[in-house]
Amino acid sequence: MRLNKRMADLGLCSRREADDWIAQGWVRVNGQVAAMGLQVGPHDRIDVDRAAQGHQRQQVTILLHKPMGYVSGQAEDGHTPAVALINPRTHWKDDESRTRFSPAQLKGLAPCGRLDIDSVGLLVLTQDGRVARQLIGEDSTVDKEYLVRVQYGDRAQDVRAVFPADKLALLNHGLALDGQQLKPAVVEWQNPEQLRFVLREGKKRQIRRMCELVGLKVVGLKRIRIGQVLLGKLPPGQWRYLAPGERF
Repeated sequence: MRLNKRMADLGLCSRREADDWIAQGWVRVNGQVAAMGLQVGPHDRIDVDRAAQGHQRQQVTILLHKPMGYVSGQAEDGHTPAVALINPRTHWKDDESRTRFSPAQLKGLAPCGRLDIDSVGLLVLTQDGRVARQLIGEDSTVDKEYLVRVQYGDRAQDVRAVFPADKLALLNHGLALDGQQLKPAVVEWQNPEQLRFVLREGKKRQIRRMCELVGLKVVGLKRIRIGQVLLGKLPPGQWRYLAPGERF
């Protein structure tokens, strides 16, 4: 396979980072400086220069409590991207990380997954390709937890009392989107008007579309956890750094 894919599979970096490191001359295969596009086998020895490792340690991962009205990725239809909220004024005062903000941290800072413009909660932005691969790579197993306020027809209060059990079962497993069967999920009542969703995938507007298929209307959606990382007390519109010992 190509060297950049092999490096990503080994968890050394992302493919894009691998290409950057190879271009810088920071990667050796069997003792020789690697060329771009090199093909390698499972027994080839890959060594990475300390300069690349130092560069990687400087990369940051940021946790943002995204409010409504911001898009996760690139600006669209006049809406502001969530990364615009990352500045010294919105840095949470209770962040326990010792990392100091610098404008260089905005370079290559990209969201890991979607959170719709009308949804709120935990959004991860990172410069680290390893984190991105862990959260949104094809083989990602990191789950995400959401609290979802719903209506059923005209019923906005005590929805749980009138929502059929067989439709709740379908939300857990049995629905398809875009012609593909969805992975099993955990969907249960948090309170009479709110469902708790735990998903291991992230199709566009997935929860809203799942709810539509069973006759529910989403009136509020908040992501509260990604893997082991909780939104916690982080205020809306503010952000903090992922701590050195914190893992998804």
